[in-house]
Amino acid sequence: MNIDHEFKGLAQNYSKMGVLDDAGICYISMILVKMKKWLFTLLLLIAFPLMASHIVGGEFELIHISGTQYRLNMILYFDKINGTPGAKDYSVSVYIYRKSDDLLIQNVILPLTDSSDVGYSQPKCSHGELKTKKLIYTSLITLPPSLYGDPGGYYVVWQRCCRNYGIDNIYSHNPNSNVFDGLYAGQTFYLEFPAVVKNGQSFYNSSPRLFPPLNDYASPYTPYYVDFRGIDDDGDSLAYTMVTPLNTVSPSPLPPASSRPYPDIFWQNGFSLNNIIGGHPDLRISTDGLLTCTPIYTGLYVFAVKIEQFRNKEKIGESRRDFQMLVTDPPKKYYPPKIVGKKLTDATFTYVNNMSVTYDNTVTDGNRCIQVQVSDPDSQSPPNYSEFVGIRVVPLNFSKNTDINGILPAVTTDSLRHGSTRNFTICFPQCPYFNGPLEIGIIAYDDACSLPLTDTLIVVVNIQPPLNTPPYFTTATPVNAVLNEGDQATWPFNALDNEQDSMIVSLITDGFVLADAGMTFSITTNQKGKVSGQIHWDAYCNIYDFTKRTSFQVKVLVNDIDRCNSDSPVAAVYNLSVKLPGVANPFIDTDLTSDPHEHLVPGLVRHVNESLSFNVTGTQADNDFIKLRENGPGLLVNNASFPPTSGNGSVASHFQWDITCDNVNLKKQDTFEYQFVVIDTANWCRFIKTDTVTVIVKVLPPDNIKPELVIESQNELALPNNTLSITLGEPIFLNLLGMDANVNPGKDSLTLKLISEAGNVDPVGYSFTTATGLGNVVSSFIWTPDCSIFKDHVYQNEYTFKFNVLDNRCFNIKGDTVTLHVNIKDVENTGKEFLPGNIITPNGDGCNDYFAVEGIDSNNPVCNTPDADQVVSLPVDNCAGRFQIVRIHNRWGKQVFESNQRNFRWYAQNESSGVYYYVIEFSNSEYKGVITVRP
Repeated sequence: MNIDHEFKGLAQNYSKMGVLDDAGICYISMILVKMKKWLFTLLLLIAFPLMASHIVGGEFELIHISGTQYRLNMILYFDKINGTPGAKDYSVSVYIYRKSDDLLIQNVILPLTDSSDVGYSQPKCSHGELKTKKLIYTSLITLPPSLYGDPGGYYVVWQRCCRNYGIDNIYSHNPNSNVFDGLYAGQTFYLEFPAVVKNGQSFYNSSPRLFPPLNDYASPYTPYYVDFRGIDDDGDSLAYTMVTPLNTVSPSPLPPASSRPYPDIFWQNGFSLNNIIGGHPDLRISTDGLLTCTPIYTGLYVFAVKIEQFRNKEKIGESRRDFQMLVTDPPKKYYPPKIVGKKLTDATFTYVNNMSVTYDNTVTDGNRCIQVQVSDPDSQSPPNYSEFVGIRVVPLNFSKNTDINGILPAVTTDSLRHGSTRNFTICFPQCPYFNGPLEIGIIAYDDACSLPLTDTLIVVVNIQPPLNTPPYFTTATPVNAVLNEGDQATWPFNALDNEQDSMIVSLITDGFVLADAGMTFSITTNQKGKVSGQIHWDAYCNIYDFTKRTSFQVKVLVNDIDRCNSDSPVAAVYNLSVKLPGVANPFIDTDLTSDPHEHLVPGLVRHVNESLSFNVTGTQADNDFIKLRENGPGLLVNNASFPPTSGNGSVASHFQWDITCDNVNLKKQDTFEYQFVVIDTANWCRFIKTDTVTVIVKVLPPDNIKPELVIESQNELALPNNTLSITLGEPIFLNLLGMDANVNPGKDSLTLKLISEAGNVDPVGYSFTTATGLGNVVSSFIWTPDCSIFKDHVYQNEYTFKFNVLDNRCFNIKGDTVTLHVNIKDVENTGKEFLPGNIITPNGDGCNDYFAVEGIDSNNPVCNTPDADQVVSLPVDNCAGRFQIVRIHNRWGKQVFESNQRNFRWYAQNESSGVYYYVIEFSNSEYKGVITVRP
């Protein structure tokens, strides 16, 4: 075997599979030349999943592209220090399940498309413990509604073993170890996503993505924080919680595909979801994704975060993200920087932690400033005797989104050397960010490991904005006016500003649109120091709708454009209302009662198959155009009819409901409410005036005459009280006849059944078929029992058969039941003494010519005896005993005759005279005797 050729071919095959590129093949060939012995092991590492300590963490992302196309990403963080290179998978096989029943929907192969080092923020802080690769597996997939339309949603999962073996808060033992105790730690990657359709419409969603890795490492007794938030492309709300990391279903490198549930990892003693790293406080995450803790002990710790995705307050998805936190001692002990402040007029920096400054509106820009000084003890420490420092500012008592970086100097950082300090000048704007004292935090920070240390100076700034005289109205305010319907009115306004500032005019209402009420607003003059205009109202109710409101408030707002735009606008208030003419109310009535103005008609009762019929009228005294209709869904549901109608002054319509089984379901509802309304919307002011009447009817089940069921014998067997007594051998032939007297609204459908049968022995062998019929129904009961019905030497059986006939009259089904009693006994033995003749004379004289026991016929008379007409008979055959055989032997024991017929005849032909012996065998007995044969 040429090992070079064989292994090189194998490597090329892996290249075709996307596992190795050309460079990889070349590299393997080089190794072959040098190390053939190790190549086989190398290829095994590539070809088969390795049990290796390598997983730092990771998560899934499902990103919507367009239509039904999505990109499925899986991000895996790979430990470069502890991970075996061969444990890096070049593709992963993930599985998608339906949540409602955990059914496997799809298997997706994700190839490895990107591998990059995780860049940590402060390399100088690292001891070399943190070297992590970010591996991205990705593929475009299609999620068609036919497969992904279940309202319960879906989940995608991948399982891999193993996590790092050196983790301190969970058991992560090597499954390949000779002393493996079953406490392994794999990772299950898990993501839930919603159906791609909702309420019949396409529903697009992307999962949260781009979660940052952790910053470097944490140090004992030092507060640690990191922004662990992801991004949601759809603007959905995200909520973060700590959860127990998921394990795999088995310790194999690639566990078999399996649906939920997935096991949790095994916490080491002393650790739990409430004590993940043993910190004080322990590792926690806020609902908006800020991860915080203060570690106590060094070590490597695993944790998991669940990210729930909400849209319109409804949860639509869930992601899980696992990662590791390294807690280690920093290269040295770090001290925080210190920031102090002073006013420009102060000789020294005396303010620590807090200071307050006030500026009136006469202070110039260059004097509206303070100075801060930053120092850091670490600048006096070897080996470099220097420390990087900087400052930043944050708003404290006003919006965090306010950009206040303009108060900072152009340069905000510096390197302090040998204990030096750096001064920064902070200048405040002429116009305050809001009315009131400003609280601003000035934060000094350094580049300590693992996170910058800080010190904060809180500055309270009081800034008096430039003086400004607000504008004012010269026209009266407020204005209170009431117009009669059809009137018109105009109200002018005029406003002045003594400083000749330009003015902005606006208008607000108390929740209505001017044009909808017939109002207009116009500005006739707008110049520096002066603005004027007017409000006009056409109070026409036939054009504008005043049915919902007749009172309106309008405010004209005027604000001058001063330097800081700090004054509130002045307002002219107009309280306007319209008085509308009266409109006669419409009235509705039914002919069910004598009350002409009834509003409720209760107590009506109808049965199914009856009708409810009445007339409804509507009137309006002004002869307005009115409409009459049913006011609800009842007609549509129950197939009642009430044609809507309309006309001037008076209208009428007829209600008709033919109540049938098809248009009611009394199991769900037996009381029905119908509401009728007369509507007047054609009056001058378009008021919606109505009157209603409600009719309540209780529907009862239909009347029903129950069917009758009788049994008739078809073979003249007596049937007193439906009881039949027969001797075995008599056939049973009965008819079951069901009859129903109902004919309105039609004949009932009848169903005839045998509903039970019983006996001292289970009845078998009979025939009866369930039957149906309209008005009448018949079916036959036929049975010819045989000896098989008797058991355990009991030869008299008693049976009961219960038959039932039911009609189908809805909600009032009735029936009749009859019970057939059947007594069957075996054929009785007569009990006569069996005394056959014991002498025969087979001489052909016609008298006593043969031996027989079933009776002596006229051909074999017993002649010249007083009993010549005697009939000799065996016991009758029955189920207890039946004739089997007769055997006759001569005196030497030789059998001379045999027969299995009851009516045998032995003529003793060719037999000599003498004594013979017979044996007659029954199934339950035996008869023996002697026969003398004479000439």
